[in-house]
Amino acid sequence: MGPGLTESVKVLVRFNEADPLGIVWHGHYVRYFEDGREAFGEKYGLRYLDIYEYGYTVPVVNVVCNYRKPLRYGDSVRIETTYINTAAAKVRFEYKLFNAATGELVADGSSLQVFLDIATSTLQLTMPPFFEKWKQTQGLLSPSNKEKK
Repeated sequence: MGPGLTESVKVLVRFNEADPLGIVWHGHYVRYFEDGREAFGEKYGLRYLDIYEYGYTVPVVNVVCNYRKPLRYGDSVRIETTYINTAAAKVRFEYKLFNAATGELVADGSSLQVFLDIATSTLQLTMPPFFEKWKQTQGLLSPSNKEKK
């Protein structure tokens, strides 16, 4: 496998993400994961619109979030998103959320997405050709095309 691919983006905690006590509602942490995936896609050429143009969607089928410390309205969160390479026809990310001011880890987690054909909604059991090419471009396929699952 090639080197890991990571992108980091900073997001300001918005007023509508906090409860009356000013603490960010737990469901918004998963939204921050989405912000991280969007930034990753922009940097590495794997945007949702790119995938869609190749005839696929990539719905999230699993998400895990471990809450460590609260974020509050007015904080900035630094989202670190790392692509986890697998041999399967899936997209796996791991996340670390940090309070941008203090550097403290506030949450971490992961997500798993699968490829569906847009026209038929059929689950893709083999890697779509565009995704294999993307992985080659990023140095994520070994010469023997064998990877760890």
